[in-house]
Amino acid sequence: MFDPSQEDKGDIMTKATFENFEFHLDWKISECGNSGIMYNVQESDDYHAPYSTGPEMQILDNSCHPDGKIVTHRAGDLYDMIETSVVNVKPAGEWNSIMIKSKDTRYEFWQNDTKVVEFQMHNEAWNELVSSSKFKDWSGFGSFKSGHIALQDHGDQIWFRNIKIKTL
Repeated sequence: MFDPSQEDKGDIMTKATFENFEFHLDWKISECGNSGIMYNVQESDDYHAPYSTGPEMQILDNSCHPDGKIVTHRAGDLYDMIETSVVNVKPAGEWNSIMIKSKDTRYEFWQNDTKVVEFQMHNEAWNELVSSSKFKDWSGFGSFKSGHIALQDHGDQIWFRNIKIKTL
């Protein structure tokens, strides 16, 4: 659990890097909370945080967090780029299950047993998504084919369980 009342805070990141993978976990968030799961994250002095390079599957209490009013900022979205095909997030305090699948630059986001986002990276359509997002001027964002997976500490209480990573 991320607990904002604790002094020792920060994102949690895998030691290993992944390219083709399935990442599963369950999450629940506090009322009005915000977090995310980033992948293809790079560790370097050139980048100040995991979100500098890693695209994000958004975790959010859609009902009262201000981002819940922004399409592409809701739970399950590819943050600031692609909205979910189905809004199926459970309310704050209830468990949600997700899967992120990466295979040969194709990605799927699953939330509560439903595929909610599908896209391909490292092609012209991907470059257009990035250039139309808040990340357009971020050198290195979304440009790596492999990297760490990170769980974001956004200052709100969030619980994670049943974390599994399978290399494909």
